[in-house]
Amino acid sequence: SFLLSGMDGRSLLHSIVGVNALLFLWELYLVHRQRSKHNSTTKRPSHVESIISEDDFIKARSYSIDRLSFKLFRMTIECGMTLVMLYGEYYSLLWSLSSSSSLSSYPLPIFMSLHSLISFLIDLPLSLYENFVIEEKHGFNKYTLSFYLVDSVKKLLLSTLVTIPLCTGAVWLIDNGGDAFFIYLWVFISLVILAMLTIYPAYIAPLFDKYSPLPDGELKTAIEALAEKLQYPLTKIYVVDGSTRSGHSNAYMYGFWKNKRIVLCDTLLSGEEKRKVYKALGKKEGEKTEDGKEKKEDGKGMGVDEVVAVVGHELGHWARSHTVRQLLMAEMNILLALFCFSFFHKNETLAAAFGFPSGAPSLISLLVIMHYVMGVYNEAWSLFTVWMTRKMEFEADEFAAQLGFSSQLSTALIKLSKDNLSVPVNDDLYSLCRHTHPPVPERLLALKKVQ
Repeated sequence: SFLLSGMDGRSLLHSIVGVNALLFLWELYLVHRQRSKHNSTTKRPSHVESIISEDDFIKARSYSIDRLSFKLFRMTIECGMTLVMLYGEYYSLLWSLSSSSSLSSYPLPIFMSLHSLISFLIDLPLSLYENFVIEEKHGFNKYTLSFYLVDSVKKLLLSTLVTIPLCTGAVWLIDNGGDAFFIYLWVFISLVILAMLTIYPAYIAPLFDKYSPLPDGELKTAIEALAEKLQYPLTKIYVVDGSTRSGHSNAYMYGFWKNKRIVLCDTLLSGEEKRKVYKALGKKEGEKTEDGKEKKEDGKGMGVDEVVAVVGHELGHWARSHTVRQLLMAEMNILLALFCFSFFHKNETLAAAFGFPSGAPSLISLLVIMHYVMGVYNEAWSLFTVWMTRKMEFEADEFAAQLGFSSQLSTALIKLSKDNLSVPVNDDLYSLCRHTHPPVPERLLALKKVQ
């Protein structure tokens, strides 16, 4: 507040843009370091020979360079658009348009709808290029153009329908909550988060992906036995048809109290288990080649023991209370951010900087302060979160190793790295600041120590 008192709106805008430019250059520097590392590492280093073959290293390196190059391009475009929006008083113009329409009594939903649509249209060409050029080139994209567009529009409509009532509630609390509004708003957001953690996987995710119970067999029996051994309150095991959209693999857990579920991506499986899952999902068991013969498996996925080891790692997150710790960290972050917001949201100089000389609406204040004014705080919190998440990943690996899955988890990590074309060579600073999951060589070394 002391710094703001000595500035006019234009000077403050220059300062905000300058700080965000420094953050942009910091991110640009990190990505450049990572790309330079992969560019200069033209041959597979000897210390990763047991992790990746020479051919796979070449493929992974090419994929990484393409992705990092595109990331630099995307960052530059987004930075340019941000400058245009800030100096062109985008928020002020859009709010004026929303207020001057025939439904001017309800500017908030109109503003949110227009803002979401504009953001979607700006991002669409970049997303199309990423999926249909880069991901397609390296064998990960499974979308058709029409499927992708329908999917994107569904996400836009759903996110807008969910966001409008939430923003309406948040604005009401800001305007009517008095000096302690940030506490009421924090409670409101916390309740929404808890509700979404329950509603999203059960009701929203199935709108986009097909889920099916894991068929009876060796894998299901092994997972249920492991859950029973650890007294994990497992109620259902699902498999999700992730291969319809992407060739990447994943597994996760969700649910509260005594209602826990495990979800496996179909791309995680191989062999007989994969065939049973395809049948359960109603998918074709195998594609045909041009001469009518069935294609051989692509060699991706892992065996039953390795999938169980991955589940053991995920159960390690539950056993070590990582989910609760992450939720508490998120709650603390939200409370701190809202507390900071409470000092600035009525500042007229700050409002003038974004094109509102008579004071900005609460919604606009919330958007611009959280995104632009608190950029340094957001970056600092991101670094802390990455450090904590990396620590939790090592702890979950250790838990799986103590269950006797050290060898199986090691081979699973190697296969995941290969299937996802992950380069096991990284710039140390980039990895430290951006990799929530430690690189595979570090995880394998830690597993050896536990073993």
